[in-house]
Amino acid sequence: MVYHLHGILCDDMGLGKTLQTICIVASDHHIRAEKFKETGSPEFKRISSLIVCPPSLTGHWEQEFARFAPFMSVLVYAGPPAIRSQLRAGMSKYDVIVTSYDVVRNDCEYMTQKNYNYCVLDEGHIIRNAHTRLTISVKKVKSEHRLILTGTPIQNNVLELWSLFDFLMPGFLGTEKAFNDKFVKPISTSRTSKGSKDQEAGALALETLHKQVLPFMLRRLKEDVLSDLPPKIIQDYYCELSSLQKQLYHDFISKQKGSVKKDISTSNQGGKKHIFQVLQYMRKLCNSPALVVTPNHPQYNDVKSYLGKYNMDLRDIHYAPKLMALKNLLKECGIGLSGNSSSKNKAHDVLQDNVISQHRALIFCQMRDMLDIVENDLLKKHMPDVTYLRMDGSTDPRYRQQIVSKFNGDPSIDVLLLTTKVGGLGLNLTGADTVIFVEHDWNPMNDLQAMDRAHRIGQKKVVNVYRLITKGTLEEKIMGLQKFKLNIANTVVNQQNAGLSSMNSNQLLDLFGEDAEKATKGDKSDQEEAEEGEEPDDTQETSNKGPDDRSVPNEVGLSGKAGKAVTSLGKLWDESQYEEEYNLDSFLKTLK
Repeated sequence: MVYHLHGILCDDMGLGKTLQTICIVASDHHIRAEKFKETGSPEFKRISSLIVCPPSLTGHWEQEFARFAPFMSVLVYAGPPAIRSQLRAGMSKYDVIVTSYDVVRNDCEYMTQKNYNYCVLDEGHIIRNAHTRLTISVKKVKSEHRLILTGTPIQNNVLELWSLFDFLMPGFLGTEKAFNDKFVKPISTSRTSKGSKDQEAGALALETLHKQVLPFMLRRLKEDVLSDLPPKIIQDYYCELSSLQKQLYHDFISKQKGSVKKDISTSNQGGKKHIFQVLQYMRKLCNSPALVVTPNHPQYNDVKSYLGKYNMDLRDIHYAPKLMALKNLLKECGIGLSGNSSSKNKAHDVLQDNVISQHRALIFCQMRDMLDIVENDLLKKHMPDVTYLRMDGSTDPRYRQQIVSKFNGDPSIDVLLLTTKVGGLGLNLTGADTVIFVEHDWNPMNDLQAMDRAHRIGQKKVVNVYRLITKGTLEEKIMGLQKFKLNIANTVVNQQNAGLSSMNSNQLLDLFGEDAEKATKGDKSDQEEAEEGEEPDDTQETSNKGPDDRSVPNEVGLSGKAGKAVTSLGKLWDESQYEEEYNLDSFLKTLK
């Protein structure tokens, strides 16, 4: 920082990047104040530092500054436009301004008028796409020192690293085009090529890039610096689809398979829209049939009539094996053991639970509607004695830290329900020692980030991570993709950071291959992450791949119609954009 070269602090998740940053900013603030006293030079005049973070973390930063550097005055610049406008008048009086990426984007003109001492980007990988309005706005901020905090500087491909360094030191890695030619292309080619020359060129490019960025990136792993941190144990918990899910799944695949093949081979926007609606349907069906069998579904009346004969309901957890598995897992942890007890024995059971239950859980879902089902159909109906809190995208960012503090500070709260997007970034949730994923992300880094909300400094217990996976379905493909994406470890950053690959059309069509029908017969459901640019790939009528082949997606060069389809797909969106554009209800109306 002395030489104004800036850098990335990319320590493993949970190693205290926030505290290290507070020490750096507070120390520099103190040094400037002392020098200004001595010299009176305007060079050392007090100026504010800026912390930019996800909205969930603004309260966390404010709390940590109050805890570790109480002499620093902190303003959280957030809230609706009217409130932010009122806050501007006194902003210059504060030592530290904490705000979110969205606010920087929306108030770009105002935020870029000021000059800051430090500009710190927490979860800085958010600016990995150089062409988004958010990234462009953040890069306009003027500051003396720039620092990026991220446990995962590379999530999808090495081009993302260029965007991070373009914020830190514009021009250090050349232009985007030059970087693409020098590093991205040879590295990508070496991954799919069988020729030794291409592989050598890729390895050389990786080594060169590693050496070039190494002086500006500090990365330490938990196992290197925290010998006393308890281990993290990850276990996959497989569930069989219910008979109703299998029937719906099989019917859907048999009807949609042909149209999906046709859609992938075209560059038609309507075709791409249909593909993602299909994926959304399959993914939701794997979670619970209640998410897809709505009044707009062509089989709605038949299903309701059939279940009515047996006095059963579509929302019964019997038809959603993930909920049954979740119930069993919670009980194994000693959570909710008295859920079915009579009122006569309830007081005794609660007392017994307080003795037996020593575990507390974080439950992650990708979608809010699945979180609703966990809350309403499982916890409220079948486990009423489980105490829980909830945090998702609808939770006001100003109050999220209060929820975190309440959960960590009150051991009587058994469970915290979270969406991965909101709860997976930066929060300290060491009050829990059990993490359960009801759904999974295309991007393994998002799930790893979420796991490490509990597995970090301050954790005293072994952290058990359970991933609920519907057996033989598209969810197994997601887990296969996660493994595949982590296979370029020890490249640019070192040790755990991987240069992650993209999904292509071959893999997308594979989701609808013959093995898909075996689940229901038995197989699949899916989610398209989006910001990552995971692009579904080519199409082949059938697949004779074995289990091992299916679990590791195949990246090949494409030509003809398939190549055009991939080229036209472009960058994918985030979850909320897909939910809006590819609305499932409108899709259900088209089914016959």
